[in-house]
Amino acid sequence: MSLLPGQMMQMPLLISSLITHAARHSGDVEIVSRRVEGDLHRYTWAEAELRARKLAQALARLGCQAGDRVGTLAWNGYRHLEIYYGTSGSGLLCHTVNPRLFPQQIAWIINDAADRILCFDLNLLPLVEQIAADCRTVQHFVLLAGRAQLPDQTTIPGLLCYEDMVAAEDGDMTWPTFDETTAAGICYTSGTTGDPKGAVYSHRSTVLHSYAAAMPDAMNLSARDVVLPVVPMFHVNAWGLPYATAMVGCKVVFPGPHLDGKSLYELFEAEQVTFSAGVPTVWMGLLAHMQTHQLKFSSFRCTVIGGAACPASMIDTLVDDFGVEVIHAWGMTELSPLGTLSRLRGKHLGLPKDEQRRLMAKQGKAPYGIDLRIVDGAGAPLPWDGKAAGELMVKGHWVISDYFRTPKSPLQDGWFPTGDVATIDGDGFMQITDRSKDVIKSGGEWISSIALENLAVGHPAVQQAAVISVAHPQWGERPLLTVVLKPGAAVTREALLAFYEGKVPNWQVPNDVIFLPELPQTATGKIQKLRLREAFRNHQWSQPG
Repeated sequence: MSLLPGQMMQMPLLISSLITHAARHSGDVEIVSRRVEGDLHRYTWAEAELRARKLAQALARLGCQAGDRVGTLAWNGYRHLEIYYGTSGSGLLCHTVNPRLFPQQIAWIINDAADRILCFDLNLLPLVEQIAADCRTVQHFVLLAGRAQLPDQTTIPGLLCYEDMVAAEDGDMTWPTFDETTAAGICYTSGTTGDPKGAVYSHRSTVLHSYAAAMPDAMNLSARDVVLPVVPMFHVNAWGLPYATAMVGCKVVFPGPHLDGKSLYELFEAEQVTFSAGVPTVWMGLLAHMQTHQLKFSSFRCTVIGGAACPASMIDTLVDDFGVEVIHAWGMTELSPLGTLSRLRGKHLGLPKDEQRRLMAKQGKAPYGIDLRIVDGAGAPLPWDGKAAGELMVKGHWVISDYFRTPKSPLQDGWFPTGDVATIDGDGFMQITDRSKDVIKSGGEWISSIALENLAVGHPAVQQAAVISVAHPQWGERPLLTVVLKPGAAVTREALLAFYEGKVPNWQVPNDVIFLPELPQTATGKIQKLRLREAFRNHQWSQPG
């Protein structure tokens, strides 16, 4: 059979095309950054694109060649944005590294990626001085600051000044054209079970991810928005927002390292932010500040919450008390990270409020470009009935096929196994019920730790909660509830357990409660249940049943 070829232009999907589009068609739109130095920096998409080209020239002058990795230890800001585009746009790879990791883990990741350049923010200078000697592949260290901020003395040999590098170039270069499947960036997983693994994104996958993120039934971004990414640019590329905002040409506000409730609220109001995205712990701090001072939002209308399950009580507070639409989302580093988003469809708008909130609490539907399935222990597909729970598997245009420097592909029959246990209902709404390693099997029945945690956080005295499985002489395993109380709050063990009555079957109610000053967390804000299980593996149950 002879197929008729299309007669359309062939233009590769390259990351440089995003910022070029923003500069040409939204060139005067602002990018505002709260700098590490404490002040606000303002410029436009056109100026950002010019400085990104100058950076590409400066990196070439340092000897960088196509395929080299440029590492970053930096917060959300305009210089970090320039690195995103100046590296990938010129055929290099942007490698964002999480500065909240342990120093030895940071050095390990930098060496594994073989970063040739390391760029870092001013307040992270002590950290880089600590690890510089262990970063064997790094040839140049670049301080993201001006000449006035360079330290008089440092243990880092040949420390370079970012602003000097950019100022020395004229920007008279054209973004190169190459194959859209070329590597563009690399992010490492959190490494909670073994060493972190690198996910290498292509130009094609990143641009398609941006299209999906901006769609109306996804993040619904437009040029009318003012977007403040609370999620760090080192956390899976701020969930793709530095790219999607360039695609739509909207105003962007970067908060830098200032993520406390007071700083965020003041920035939201001063810049009239309409859209944001972040993990639940950040919103807890912001809401606590606003409730304490009886504040309201004047412009903020929508937020994406992911990284961990969003408690139903948080959705209720944001929607009912502050008029903010909540888009519950799920994703992974291996998915660039967008997997699903929970937004009501037309058929749902007439449902009672409690039914709508039940759907909003799910992780949601897959956008075009992602497909889902759930399978049983033998790998057989399970029905989409909202009841059958199995391992969640995904495939799509921005899902990894292999890990960096790992010879064996993680794929199974072309699907990526997420390690999450989930249900999918008849409308395609997916709900994570647990991580496969966290699910509790009690007396032969499965109990969702996430469901119990979300209910606990709904108690007015509880700030954070984690439920773990602990060995039990009669039932094999039983759920143990660990909680952190809100400042000044008090509640008894018995009152917390009674709070579950009528909300879950009696046999799912935790057997005991442990009150803690804090819960162990990863560098990306996820609770480390492995450490909790180790700490309480010999817990003595206060009641035998």
